[in-house]
Amino acid sequence: MSLERAWKLTLFFVVLIAVSGPWSRADVALVAGIALGLWGLACFPSQSKFTSKWLIQACVVALGLRLDLRVLADSAVAGLALAVGTIVGAVVVGLLLGKLLKTSREVSVLITSGTAICGGSAIVAIGTSIGAASSNMAVATGAIFILNAIGLWTLPSIGHSLGLTQVQFGEWAGVALHDIASVGGAAKSYGAVAFDTANIVKLTRVIWIFPLALLAARLVSRGAAATKRPVFPWFILCFLIASALRTSFPALKEQEELILSGSGMGFQLALFLIGSGLSMHVLKQVGWRALVQAAALWIALAAGSLAVIYFGTPRLNAL
Repeated sequence: MSLERAWKLTLFFVVLIAVSGPWSRADVALVAGIALGLWGLACFPSQSKFTSKWLIQACVVALGLRLDLRVLADSAVAGLALAVGTIVGAVVVGLLLGKLLKTSREVSVLITSGTAICGGSAIVAIGTSIGAASSNMAVATGAIFILNAIGLWTLPSIGHSLGLTQVQFGEWAGVALHDIASVGGAAKSYGAVAFDTANIVKLTRVIWIFPLALLAARLVSRGAAATKRPVFPWFILCFLIASALRTSFPALKEQEELILSGSGMGFQLALFLIGSGLSMHVLKQVGWRALVQAAALWIALAAGSLAVIYFGTPRLNAL
């Protein structure tokens, strides 16, 4: 092993440990990862992508051990209208923006899907179902990632300035932030109730990956490649099983703080690994059309959902 490789590995793991502990925060972890990625100091890009994906899913499943199934069901039903309305609205507005900006059809569909549901996970699932070119998936992921990083920093500040309750902020973060890890990271800084609410809201959106991917495969065809069946998000089923265990064994409530702390650290580590995957090459691939479409759609979704939550009915604000 060369000396250069050795110090890069040492730096990578030192920063990883520094930003993953309870003394750090999600936004700090993300920025640290981005810094290493842009400076060419990141290591294990493919392993980091794989690890962050499974780590996020494991943390989501663990959160189920903190939520009584009956409370979860009530919250999901109460927020169903918000989920459906914002997803449908985001899809319609996103595709219209793509046409106005003359973004390529594939990139437009991928950006719209990632913003409407759950960022990179939706882009991969829907991109696979329509047989999207890997370059287009990289462009869409890059555009979404940049905005997701901005949102992780700005949303908590906006929430505090507007005096949003933890429930209100959790609802907003679950809609307005793209990826589950960023949702958890931003909401955790706002409080435990916001953390749980945000994850419930986001998971009610994630289940839409499967039907939306099937619909996209029919509307956007690239021959035989578009016949692939999208992968069902099985981790949601595992999350429900964990919640059922929490309902059946109330003694698990005593472990809530430990689970919350462990999940928060897991999300921080995942954000660091995700951030380290942003390179100058990825940035150069993102054209202005894709970035403008992603930014305009994200602002519309964030502003619209905030207005509904802030000025909405008591039912929405009582999840």
